[in-house]
Amino acid sequence: MTERPAIGFIGLGIMGLPMASNLLAGGYRVCGLNRSPARTALLVERGAATAASAAELAAVSDVVITMLPDTPDVETVVFGSGGVAAGIRPGSAFVDMSTIDPAMSRGIAARLRGAGVAVLDAPVSGGEKGAIEGTLSIMVGGDEAAFARVAPIFAVLGKNITHIGDAGAGQIAKACNQLVAAVTLEAVAEALELASASGVDPHKVRSALLGGFAQSRILEVHGQRMLDAAYTPGFKARLHKKDLDIVIAAEQAAGLHLPAAELLHERMGMLAARLPEADHSALRTLL
Repeated sequence: MTERPAIGFIGLGIMGLPMASNLLAGGYRVCGLNRSPARTALLVERGAATAASAAELAAVSDVVITMLPDTPDVETVVFGSGGVAAGIRPGSAFVDMSTIDPAMSRGIAARLRGAGVAVLDAPVSGGEKGAIEGTLSIMVGGDEAAFARVAPIFAVLGKNITHIGDAGAGQIAKACNQLVAAVTLEAVAEALELASASGVDPHKVRSALLGGFAQSRILEVHGQRMLDAAYTPGFKARLHKKDLDIVIAAEQAAGLHLPAAELLHERMGMLAARLPEADHSALRTLL
């Protein structure tokens, strides 16, 4: 039996810690690293190793995974002092599961491939619940051979795993996802507000809509959050605003005018300025 690859996992936040924990539970050897040592300690308690730097982690890993908040974070972790690029070995694989600028994903792929490293961008959707349950949707950019190699690891983390295309394609797919999610959040918030302001029970309206063509996971999960005013984050407003920055940059690069994208970029920006750490379903509070 072929030995499973050793995995280095960098970024143990709301999403990363349960993802790395699922890999441990799936029988993989995991070396974890996080900016906050307390999060690293939680993973170590579950059986992981740790390292003094990203370079040291990469040197002992067959596959390095990053799950970080933003484009500059990934760039620093990969190419900064003591970064992944300083330690990663030819023949290993680098998988960025963060949501970042597609141009940066393409740049990382070009530079690391030149060092003999297989590279994938593989952003995810499904929130904290999907990360905990191992049911994430994973959108993958990169060459098919690299995708086939990492597919068993993805299978531990998610249920809907799609190879989209070349480097950066996963990030474009994620931008599309975040646009649909933002517009749907706004629609659900407005529908519940309309029901309530019209003297109709919004709980019953949500139940009715769940049985019809308007049914969606956002109506199911975030509609309930809105009704309960329960905005402890599964996905923070400031991060969705960052993702919509990426949507707008992609819109401009493609020479498009996307009215809903521009409106939700503005509205999510308002929410992020007011309640940056709240769940993005707190869009309803703007109404």
